[in-house]
Amino acid sequence: MRPLVTAALTAAAMLAFAGNSLLTRAALAAGGIDALSFTVLRLLAGALVLLALRRARPVWRDGSWASAAALFCYAIGFSLAYLRLAAATGALILFASVQAGMIGWGLWRGQRPGPRASLGLAIAFAAFTALLLPGLQAPDPLGAALMATAGLAWAVYSLRGGGGSALARTAGNFQRAAVLSLPLALVALATGHAEAHGVVLALLSGGVTSGIGYAIWYRALPGLTPLQAATVQLTVPLIAALGGVVLLSESLTTRLVLSGLCLLGGVALTITAPRRS
Repeated sequence: MRPLVTAALTAAAMLAFAGNSLLTRAALAAGGIDALSFTVLRLLAGALVLLALRRARPVWRDGSWASAAALFCYAIGFSLAYLRLAAATGALILFASVQAGMIGWGLWRGQRPGPRASLGLAIAFAAFTALLLPGLQAPDPLGAALMATAGLAWAVYSLRGGGGSALARTAGNFQRAAVLSLPLALVALATGHAEAHGVVLALLSGGVTSGIGYAIWYRALPGLTPLQAATVQLTVPLIAALGGVVLLSESLTTRLVLSGLCLLGGVALTITAPRRS
């Protein structure tokens, strides 16, 4: 894949991830929907939208149950963890787990980052931590465990992105994950609650920022090493913060500007470093 195409697809995927984070927090923090109902609706909406994009053609032969299980574990862990963690603390645990999973896999497979890539990762993660620092607090143990599990599950899901049609594989994975979520749907019907705005946010999260966003991510992954794919995801909280400045009239602080520039610089170093084995 040409570098410019990979860069454009990766940027689009990161925008989708940031949007998904904002939608999830808005739905759950306001109490508009419970975590189980949100997860079920998110997976069902993603499956239906992707099925429509596939023009209702059967896609059970695409994707895999292993990838679907990773997607399901990420979705439910992410939703439940944010009920027990501050946004900044949750983001740090999530992306640290993603880094550990994807970079660890790359090292095990013999991919050794050079000095430039390693320096870029160190700068990016330090800037990422500085960006989140004001909101960090001692995490709830169960919430931290759930978020770490979600991060590792997302690392597995990302690493399983391979050849073939990214749209077909993502559709197959979402359909299988929706099947896995059916027991949760029964629990949610009995014990959950959902207001209209919570349902809308869950559907947007599932159909747009998850379903379409993850298909774009699978399309971008063949052009990235595990180290590059892990590092670039550190930009998601920065994009979400900038979205708050643009859309919600939040203040543009010096800390946000400086940490954002350092983060982008570190990511650029890692992305443009020569690949080594």
